[in-house]
Amino acid sequence: MDYDTYREQLLARLPEPELAFPVAEYESRLAAVRRAMAERGLDLLMVTDPAELCYLTGYTTFEVSVQCALLVSAQECVLFVPAIEIGPAVYLSRVDAVIGYAWESPRSVAAQLAAEIVRLTAGPAPRIAVARWSGSLRPGLLEALETQLDGARFMDTGELLDRIRVVKSPAEMAFLAESAAITGAGLDAAGRAVGEGVIDHEIARAGADAMLGGGSEFMSMQPIVAAGFRSGIIHTSHAGYRIARGDVVFTEFGAVRRRYTAPMMRTAVVAPVADEVRVFHEVCLAVLEAVMEAARSGAPVAGAARAGAEALAPIADRAFFSGVYGYPVGLQFPPSWVAGSTFIAEDSDAVFADDMVFHLPICLRRPGAFGVGVSETVRITADGARAITANDRRLQIHD
Repeated sequence: MDYDTYREQLLARLPEPELAFPVAEYESRLAAVRRAMAERGLDLLMVTDPAELCYLTGYTTFEVSVQCALLVSAQECVLFVPAIEIGPAVYLSRVDAVIGYAWESPRSVAAQLAAEIVRLTAGPAPRIAVARWSGSLRPGLLEALETQLDGARFMDTGELLDRIRVVKSPAEMAFLAESAAITGAGLDAAGRAVGEGVIDHEIARAGADAMLGGGSEFMSMQPIVAAGFRSGIIHTSHAGYRIARGDVVFTEFGAVRRRYTAPMMRTAVVAPVADEVRVFHEVCLAVLEAVMEAARSGAPVAGAARAGAEALAPIADRAFFSGVYGYPVGLQFPPSWVAGSTFIAEDSDAVFADDMVFHLPICLRRPGAFGVGVSETVRITADGARAITANDRRLQIHD
């Protein structure tokens, strides 16, 4: 059976896709995108990021390494996927057409895309929006399209969807709340596993078991557990380290509901607790509270970062901090739950708006010694950031 026949038989058995949201939600999102396209004078939008594909159509897959592309015109949405992805594309997406190409020959999709772009635009020099900085857009594909579509202008408009997605609907907030509850259960279970002599992966397993048992889908990032001196090195995780007395155990989890993630960080210590660990934790709390207070709709994003920097100042010369006080979260796929580029940082020119959602990852590290972190996933309101998660922000001490 070839993949066209496979598609047709699936369509016959499954005439309506299974979607996470009502059809009206997807229609509202597409309408917002099309308004933004019209304002910029764009003829077509080509989307390749898995989260953006899901946001606009519902298309969901665990195989996010292959090249997929959605063409959005003023009237149509056409989804191109490799043959192995035709099943989820038919079963889980709302589009006007699903077109397959040979999985083993990814270059073949360029000619098919070019022909469809000509059909959808029907103009001599179409303006086509792409996200040139997206890791999901293969440079070879864009080069081939530019060669085959002489006269087409590919405009870098990666922020177009970013600015729409960062504001969440009530239905999206509901899935984030579900994720937050499951994430919290995972952190609680992981905390119960902390103790002298425990190996770090046993803590990760306890958290993963609780989250998967609580209904989490496959996670955009797997549970992060960094213990002892390893917790003082950013982006390390469990690797067979056995916990000793006095060790810090840093955990960061993010359960998934319908691809929505509300992450949390928490820190535990096996007693005795070093004085410097307590100081770092107190500063973490102060930074988190300062950012949440300043992150109000209508306020500059950079202002919240400056408020965080002021709270961090007492130990800024001793602690490594990433420089980002928050990043967007929501709908996302591996390898990350970061869902956009509106970072809460001092060089940002963005402005907060109601119902933006951010994870505030306040983690301070004494390089190669220990790391302390506490975070919340928050919703922006006129009165400041309000936590969607319900983190126990205390330093968790185990005798």
